[in-house]
Amino acid sequence: MFGGIGIPELLLIFGILLLLFGARKLPEIGKGLGEGIRSFKSSLSGDEEEKKEEKVVKAKEIEAEVQKEEIKTEEKQKAEA
Repeated sequence: MFGGIGIPELLLIFGILLLLFGARKLPEIGKGLGEGIRSFKSSLSGDEEEKKEEKVVKAKEIEAEVQKEEIKTEEKQKAEA
């Protein structure tokens, strides 16, 4: 009875969405939907906590490296002065 959704139907739906939300809002809506789907998938798999811990560890390592580089540049500036 009902056929599949083809290209003309998708273009019509996209045109209506464009009229309703405007060109500026559509990317924001798409981004929000993508983040929501990713969040839902990660909550189902339970990997979110492990990923957060890994991110914290990586952030601390990067912060330590940046501090070391800042100290080295300060020492070089003092040596040159």
